[in-house]
Amino acid sequence: MMPIPKPMLAQSSDDLPVGRTWTYEVKWDGYRCIAVKKDGRVTLWSRNQKDLTPAYPKVEAAIGRLRTPSFVIDGEVVVLDPAGRPSFQALQRRPTRGMTLAYVAFDILAVGHESLMHRPLEERRAQLRSLLAPPPIGLLMSEALPGTPQRIEAEIRRLGLEGVVAKRSDSLYLSGQRSDAWVKVKFSPQQEFVVGGYKPDASNFESVLVGYYGLDKKLHYAAKLRAGFTPHLKAEVFRRIADRPSGRCPFVDLPNSSGRSRWGEGITEADMAALKWVKPTLVVEGAFVEWTREGLLRHPKFVGIREDKRPRDVIVDRAVDPAG
Repeated sequence: MMPIPKPMLAQSSDDLPVGRTWTYEVKWDGYRCIAVKKDGRVTLWSRNQKDLTPAYPKVEAAIGRLRTPSFVIDGEVVVLDPAGRPSFQALQRRPTRGMTLAYVAFDILAVGHESLMHRPLEERRAQLRSLLAPPPIGLLMSEALPGTPQRIEAEIRRLGLEGVVAKRSDSLYLSGQRSDAWVKVKFSPQQEFVVGGYKPDASNFESVLVGYYGLDKKLHYAAKLRAGFTPHLKAEVFRRIADRPSGRCPFVDLPNSSGRSRWGEGITEADMAALKWVKPTLVVEGAFVEWTREGLLRHPKFVGIREDKRPRDVIVDRAVDPAG
């Protein structure tokens, strides 16, 4: 079979594109995963080509039950709540009662020795639908959503889902490339961030300090994350950062306040003495209302740990760029 392809990536936008060739899918809130079945053996690969197979034996088994002996499909590992909504935070731990681990397939890249990446998306979707018919338990197909972009957006917002990915029906699969033939729109802004420090409390931390890499390749401060942590995830984040201490602040723009800012995101010189710095190795997902004029997050909260992202790849999405 062909070498393991890197996932094709979507560009960010504030609005869904409109036109006859555009189709729309749910933006699944999970881990991107290329699933390879070769002569009956299944391997799961992350966006950064890390072997995820040991972590998701149920997904491996579900894909293994497909009758075709060799293929490559693209999709996401997700955890679905009882209402069928994906929960990224639930993916961070073992699914609890009512939660279901699943693999959502949205593209097919090869069958046997034949690559399908040069074929238009509508043909690949038909091939994927045939491969999955009928899908075994634990496998889903991300079908194109019916209706106008306005109706789709309204329904996705009503359901509380993260967003929509728009794809041109004639788009080819461009491995490892970010293409304007695929466009992602997040209705509740979320962004990956790198942890660079924390404010300790009696047990672990009161908040973690997060940032992103700018065009200058330096780490810029974005927010203190306090809300959104479960006890389990708070302990897990602390375990990962406590053994990575640093003797200096990794953020190039701290301190950034002479006093308390309107939303409380600022860090003063006095605050700096109470903070602990860590090497910027842990990537987390954060949700927020908006960016402030100062380039900080308003009402940020922790969403989950990102196992599939490298710290140096964490830059600000253009759709939420504080610089506008």
